[in-house]
Amino acid sequence: MTAATAAHRAGETVPPLERTITFPEMIAYAGATWDWYRLHYDLDFIKAAKLPGVVVDGQVFGALLVEQIQDWLGPKCFVRTLEFGFKALVFAEETVRCEGTVTEAGDGYLDLDLRVVVVGDDGAVDRVAVAPASARVLLGTADGPGGKGAP
Repeated sequence: MTAATAAHRAGETVPPLERTITFPEMIAYAGATWDWYRLHYDLDFIKAAKLPGVVVDGQVFGALLVEQIQDWLGPKCFVRTLEFGFKALVFAEETVRCEGTVTEAGDGYLDLDLRVVVVGDDGAVDRVAVAPASARVLLGTADGPGGKGAP
């Protein structure tokens, strides 16, 4: 077992990441990813669909989960796999929180159980947006096995 792995154990909580996703950020994200589906920016289209607001692009949740992991483990980790499914729509101006726990701490890797929840004004979970979600994270390498950033 490596020193990096020894520092973690099954059951350990991944520090949460909380973020409010704004309408201007959704427009910028649509432009950056070339995802121009109208539910992510077109207010008239959204109103006609009888939705309460701009729908957050599902790709955002993958980005936030990886950000959560990298904020926690630092630059010498590599998210090898990330899988997740959607449970509920999230709308611009809502606050989401990425949560997780370590399910296995192996030799040079961690397996994580993750989810994204929508947080109400009182800080309590309003609904689950993304679950199940899981990741395998390699420890001690910045670019994955054999990458030029590996020690």
